[in-house]
Amino acid sequence: MLVRKRQMSGGGASLRGLSRTLLFALICSAALLAEGRNATAFELFGIKLWGSSSDEDADIVDPLRYAVTIDAPDADKDLVKKLENASTLKNDEELPVSGSLGLLAKARSDREQLVAALYADARYEGVVTITIEGKPLDELPPDAEFSGPQPIPVVIGIATGPKFTLGNIRLKGDAAGLASADFGLIAGGDAGSGAVLKAEASIVRALKAEGRPLAKVTGQEIVADHATSTLDVTLTVAAGPVAGYGDTTVEGTEKVDRDFTEYMTGLKRGRQYSPDEIDEARDRLLGLEVFNSVTLKEADSLNGDGNIPIGVQVSERKPRYFGVGGTFSNTEGLGLEGYWGHRNLFGRAEKLRIDGAISGIGSNSLTELNYNAGIMFEKPGVVGPASKFFANVKTVLEHPDAYDHFSVKGSTGLSYELDKKQTVSAEVALDYSKIRDAFGKHTYLIASIPLQYVYDNRDSRLNPTRGFRVLAYAEPSYDILNGAAFLKLKGEGSAYQSLDTASKFVLAERVAIGSIVGAGLQDVPADRRFYSGGGGSVRGYAYQGIGPKDIDGQPIGGLSFFETSVEMRIAITDTIGVVPFVDAGTVSTKSFPDFADMKVGAGVGLRYITPFGPLRIDAALPLNRGPDDPRFGIYAGIGQAF
Repeated sequence: MLVRKRQMSGGGASLRGLSRTLLFALICSAALLAEGRNATAFELFGIKLWGSSSDEDADIVDPLRYAVTIDAPDADKDLVKKLENASTLKNDEELPVSGSLGLLAKARSDREQLVAALYADARYEGVVTITIEGKPLDELPPDAEFSGPQPIPVVIGIATGPKFTLGNIRLKGDAAGLASADFGLIAGGDAGSGAVLKAEASIVRALKAEGRPLAKVTGQEIVADHATSTLDVTLTVAAGPVAGYGDTTVEGTEKVDRDFTEYMTGLKRGRQYSPDEIDEARDRLLGLEVFNSVTLKEADSLNGDGNIPIGVQVSERKPRYFGVGGTFSNTEGLGLEGYWGHRNLFGRAEKLRIDGAISGIGSNSLTELNYNAGIMFEKPGVVGPASKFFANVKTVLEHPDAYDHFSVKGSTGLSYELDKKQTVSAEVALDYSKIRDAFGKHTYLIASIPLQYVYDNRDSRLNPTRGFRVLAYAEPSYDILNGAAFLKLKGEGSAYQSLDTASKFVLAERVAIGSIVGAGLQDVPADRRFYSGGGGSVRGYAYQGIGPKDIDGQPIGGLSFFETSVEMRIAITDTIGVVPFVDAGTVSTKSFPDFADMKVGAGVGLRYITPFGPLRIDAALPLNRGPDDPRFGIYAGIGQAF
């Protein structure tokens, strides 16, 4: 029987020593930066750590500072917040302007933006007045000079007036047969300028969906009745003829093949025009990851064949990229990774990525750290714009509590987008591995055919607030060296529901289940069995710490598992959030999960929202802790937990 050293469940001396070393290095680095660049302000994630505002003034000619007061006595808290967000004077208050002329220009622009914000809230009688040093903006000469003590006082007075509602609604022209209520235009309803513009766009979109690319609003009559505080809206729309796609022309390509870019739009000449297909073409080009921006625009008129030409304007990204990342847990230690990639290897958005990672730092001894490295190649559009060919080779050397594992795995396959939300993939894989676990030492050569289906309609992959994702996975496998055959099945779903219009409260739920059939536990390689516990599954427990164990208390994995998680993602500010959560999971040696042996963990997390995804730190407690389970778990990484 194999006897293995256990991981330190509470973060042992080596981990604490490492943490102190990293903290000391960070402090020393900060001190060196500060010493070498005394006049430089330093910011981390928008938080100024040192430096003064004089650094900002140095780049501005004749810097002039001001202080803003917004006085809107009739506005409720929500409207005041909208007005503050619309005011560049308020948002840029900590930044100086370029002299008196700069302050005047900013104030005039601000007044227009604030009036627009009032209109967006259906306040069509709203009045905005701005005074600088007590003088009304309209009474100041164009060359006014503000020579008083800084900051210069600026007062924005806002009389909001009553909130208007919609009155008479009339659709004319080719929209005469449409019901205005279908587009949000209802008598007594929202009369905000944004609601009216949204309705216009929806009406035009509905006509374009009939294959009419030239549909447009040709007349707009909007009358505010101040006596009744209602807004009468009359829209005249011309649908234009039904048309197919004409030529697709591409501009802006440099290193990406122009003909390939046109091909990847998938817009076939003569096929009936569809705005949904235009959106899908744009998303597909952006999904190639070789373009910073993609714009598709219909021509102003049809060509001689009665079709609509499509213009594509792109701007390219730098082809090469690299990066580093890391994760941390008191039960799993520190993990570091690095990668290098090329987005456009041969000019047709072929991707090459090389990556490597090391983990278990501080949790495992130096001789039992975990390593993995891989190289991946991907080529889009091999059997149509919606297809993608991929191939990769990966090597792994890892030492979790359950086993020691070395493997080299190669695979190749094809994925295909059935539509914008559905993707299927199939691959062929060959995996050579050597494993030492509770059942002894084994050598495997596994041939498998992984098959996968994904449905994903989430509004964001980095930080979803609504929608759901479903994954179904099947992998028939055959051990060439030992003659065992088995089928691995897995299903996973996650759902997201915003509980308020601003998405400050988002309920997130996840459930996953898996089963291996056709072989006994000892015939299935240890790395292919199911495990649970840790930052990616049930927080509060050690990595792979849930489920059956050998006589030494080490996990042996199982033939089935079940996991579920519930989170309430609460936005405190635009960038900071807290996340209370509950996780549960079980692993069984049978091919069906044993729900009577569920392990439950609960805790709270902190999120910091960045453009590349949330930074995450979670702390959790095991609610039905066993003798070998840690007292708590702390996990840090990038991205939401699921």
